[in-house]
Amino acid sequence: MNVDMSAANTAVRQHLAKFSPEELLRWRTAPLDRPLDAAARRIDLPMPFGWFVVSYSDELAKGEVKPLRYFGKELAIWRGEDGVVRMVDAYCRHLGSHMGHAGRVQGNDLECPFHAWHYDGNGAVTKIPYSKAIPPQARRGCIPAWHVVERNRFIWAWYHPHGVAPMFEVEMLAETSSPDWADYEKHEWIVHGPLQNLAENGVDAAHFRYIHGTTNMPAYDVKFEGIRRVASVDAKMPTPRGEVDGTISYGTVGAGQAWTRFTGICETLMVAGITPIAPDCTHVRFAFTQLKSAAQGPTAGVARGVIKDICRQLDQDKVVWDRQMYRTDALLCDGDGPILDFRRYYRQFYAELPQDGDADSKIVKRTFSRPAK
Repeated sequence: MNVDMSAANTAVRQHLAKFSPEELLRWRTAPLDRPLDAAARRIDLPMPFGWFVVSYSDELAKGEVKPLRYFGKELAIWRGEDGVVRMVDAYCRHLGSHMGHAGRVQGNDLECPFHAWHYDGNGAVTKIPYSKAIPPQARRGCIPAWHVVERNRFIWAWYHPHGVAPMFEVEMLAETSSPDWADYEKHEWIVHGPLQNLAENGVDAAHFRYIHGTTNMPAYDVKFEGIRRVASVDAKMPTPRGEVDGTISYGTVGAGQAWTRFTGICETLMVAGITPIAPDCTHVRFAFTQLKSAAQGPTAGVARGVIKDICRQLDQDKVVWDRQMYRTDALLCDGDGPILDFRRYYRQFYAELPQDGDADSKIVKRTFSRPAK
């Protein structure tokens, strides 16, 4: 996959050129100007189930409480004095205060700011300081609690619309715990669209040329293996010393775990935290780690350039995603990539949809012959 600067002068690149660096950073997470109706865009899809990032591990200190909003819910997350992260639905069952705002940690429990009721990580009330007894229902866990784990320097929460327990695990990535790899460089975006549109981008071969300005469309082999999706593509990567042969490989587990490894110029791992805020809004985190020997040595400039280019590509995609509609009747042609195969694979993560049907059965796929030269 080659990048030609003349080809890279795409319509999306021209659109982004109007932003200063400071304006671009604000645009990445700003509310959408003149948003379109989600139903009209057909992006009011269900939210898929799976493990999703809700925070970086180093952004929640021991004894700290934070409010969150994901999966269309208000949440309260805290780290107990034992260092363990816990998360519950935010509203106290007593009189409905939001415990993520002004709540505090007491030992390993969360104290409600209104009347000091204490909740444990199972959503059960453990103490009411002014009452002689705790109502039996409150002792049993009266607000929903969430399955939470820490992996790869992230805090992950399991989401399932029907409260089903985790069906698979979060993959461990060796680089994230290796002393030879640097701390994360963090970038984030708010995308005004459903998670499926973002995920589908990875199998859309044609967009690389017309959004990102590559001179050709990548030839890569995508494999769907149960809840996993993997792919790899050989790439010609431009450097000040000329083109270098490299490889871009990515993997996903479920709907919420994704990572990409870049080899050739600078060994780089990107861990993506892509989490639904609501059916039509998605929080994207890109966390980059690189070999310290490359990121901090003579090739540091090249290493920074790799990260900058990846983030630029996400900016370019966001221009489209923010106003894209979802078409079950998409008219596909030769060269589009395995989009229909992807949609069949992705359907398994929608608990609200029957699994024996085809959500995109109306998709029309035609092969158009190229004109003779």
